[in-house]
Amino acid sequence: MTERGSDPDRREPVISHQPIPPAAAPSSSDRSRSRSEDVLKLHRLAHSGGSAAVLEWLAARLGGWTGVVGAGGAAGPELAVRGSAELSARGVRSAVLHGERSAALLFALDGSRALAAVLDLPHRPGASALLGDAAAVLALVLRAEEAERREERAERAESRAREAVLHLLMNGGLSTAHQIAEALSPSLPDPMRMYVVECRAGARGEVARLFAELTGGRAWTVRCPVYVRHLIALVPAGPAGAGGGHDPLAEALVGQARDRAVGASGHLRLREAPAAYTQAFHALAVARGRAGRHARFGPGPELELAAHAAGSRWAETLLAPLHAYEPRRPQDPGAQELRATAHAWLNFGPHATRLLKVHRNTLASRLRLIESVLGTDLARLPEQAALSLALRLTPGGADNSPGGAAGGPNGPGGLDAVLSHPDLASWARAHLEPLTGPDAPPGARDTVRAWLRNDAHLVPAAAALGISVPGTRKRLTRIEAVLERSLLQSPSARHDLWLAHRAEELAGSAL
Repeated sequence: MTERGSDPDRREPVISHQPIPPAAAPSSSDRSRSRSEDVLKLHRLAHSGGSAAVLEWLAARLGGWTGVVGAGGAAGPELAVRGSAELSARGVRSAVLHGERSAALLFALDGSRALAAVLDLPHRPGASALLGDAAAVLALVLRAEEAERREERAERAESRAREAVLHLLMNGGLSTAHQIAEALSPSLPDPMRMYVVECRAGARGEVARLFAELTGGRAWTVRCPVYVRHLIALVPAGPAGAGGGHDPLAEALVGQARDRAVGASGHLRLREAPAAYTQAFHALAVARGRAGRHARFGPGPELELAAHAAGSRWAETLLAPLHAYEPRRPQDPGAQELRATAHAWLNFGPHATRLLKVHRNTLASRLRLIESVLGTDLARLPEQAALSLALRLTPGGADNSPGGAAGGPNGPGGLDAVLSHPDLASWARAHLEPLTGPDAPPGARDTVRAWLRNDAHLVPAAAALGISVPGTRKRLTRIEAVLERSLLQSPSARHDLWLAHRAEELAGSAL
């Protein structure tokens, strides 16, 4: 709103409830601007700048204050506010309220609001006609803006609900996720393939519509709360999941815009959504470097499957203090909230604030609490890797089934005992084999070892290798293509790589 001129008079005004009479004939100085030109100008402003532009132009044109007063309108001069109240109480469409040196001209917009102008006396000829024309335009513009705001609020609410469903899926809340998703449509597919699409900023809505078109409305899409250029889609198992490298859905998505990249997971059950997301994200890292700009998660053993038999009890023991934690105050985070925080941070680092919708200081405070409860140091990669594996082996949280655990995390039944299991040794060999294969760049194993020994930090890793930081980053980027895993962007495969190297070391020492 724009204010012009002096404050309204304090003297008791006189109001006229008769319709505002037509304006006097314009003077010769005003003939250059006809009424029709003013109406055209109003429509152009309404189209290009909305109600704010219309009101600003009116204030400049009339040399006074103009605004919308009444319910939901802006606070205005006393003369305008009082005139609006009288206008509404008496049920008239227009009125003028006279003060000592100024007048308020009012035109009803709807049942509770009015366009008002407070002008010095005598006001310019044609003011009433101009305001009358403007009121008709402004009423339409305000209704359109309100409809747009309602639509935006509805879209934000749906977007947040979809984020909540994704959050529940990633933290084992399958039943609640189903309930919320049913209200949004379509139903969550099970089994499914997960896609992560990277597109230009602002194009996620277009990609979501394309998913709906290509899948007959069966794809369940959500805008990634962490990466603003990513759209996540859960697609039912079907023709798009045919074997081999051919993926018609991914090809169609990329074919619409070559600046897109698409990563797809394998076919998994809905309860395996965290693994599906990780697979799709790793496939996306591969897709960026391919001419076709799409990739499916490469074949290979899954750590959770390989470690399930040997590691389930170890994971429950490691996480027992966290699962049993009870906050001191009702407003403090509970066990499940801390678990979700740990999972989000291990996957996304500082970007977890976007997923959790918390301030960075809140995230830091929760991480310190997790460290205290578990007696761990999350600054160290080995302890991050252990916690990551434990969380993945207990997707539903605490297991209250009978049966004791096989020792503590650092005792005889600890992580080393899990990683010494033959299933883990086989998984480690398969996981690390590409680093020494024919497609591996020179020094791949040494580069990865140095990076892992320095807690996956580039600067100390570069110093240990005796090369520059950009050089180390380029090496790791080439290794990403060989491993078909993301290393430099979270969620990163650094935790699995550390576990694989440790399992390999233990297997070698046992020989």
